[in-house]
Amino acid sequence: MLDFFHILNRGVDKRKVFLNEKDYLRFIHDMYEFNDTAPVGTRGTTRFNKNVAVRQLHFKNRGKRKRELLVHIHCFALMPNHYHLLLSPIVENGIPLFMKKLNAGYTQYFNNKNDRVGALWQGGYKSVPITTQAHFNFIPFYIHFNPLDMHTPEWRRQCPAKPKQAIEFLEQYRWSSHRDYLGLQNFPSVTNRKFFLEIFGGEQNYKKTIARELKGFDVEESVTLE
Repeated sequence: MLDFFHILNRGVDKRKVFLNEKDYLRFIHDMYEFNDTAPVGTRGTTRFNKNVAVRQLHFKNRGKRKRELLVHIHCFALMPNHYHLLLSPIVENGIPLFMKKLNAGYTQYFNNKNDRVGALWQGGYKSVPITTQAHFNFIPFYIHFNPLDMHTPEWRRQCPAKPKQAIEFLEQYRWSSHRDYLGLQNFPSVTNRKFFLEIFGGEQNYKKTIARELKGFDVEESVTLE
């Protein structure tokens, strides 16, 4: 059985850390690029090209060396001032090694791009182990529903007044793994979806559960940033 951890962090002083599409794409690229046991700068870099039509990144390794993953990235969601990841380690200390490279690499990019210095993230990331079956069943939906804060914030307290529109918003939201779980290719190379899709019974069954889960969601079970 894999060990699962809910990883989350936000910008210092709650500042926005993703200012535009390029920032989101860079962070997602970094999730792919830095998920490797090789130290930064020793494995070459990975080219990526945006294809707006299918809304995905295409990765092509420049070198011959195959990546040796640090972690499985099962789910993710990025919002303007924070992120959520669901990870399981593949190697010893895989999560700390991956998160150090990810947070530092993106900070360097963001600071250079915006002519700033100093910390970007609010201290160290939070790492919450998934230790109960209820939390295990709950966490993929909590992560994928998080972008609703920008569209239907009442989802945390009650069923959205217009659940159909909320579901459509999630299907169109690019910066999470939700679309890939639906079978709508977005950033398929970044995540390992096999484990949870087997539990959900495939992409179509995952899609069928969304309305039911959203209707009966109990956000008190979740771990939030507040």
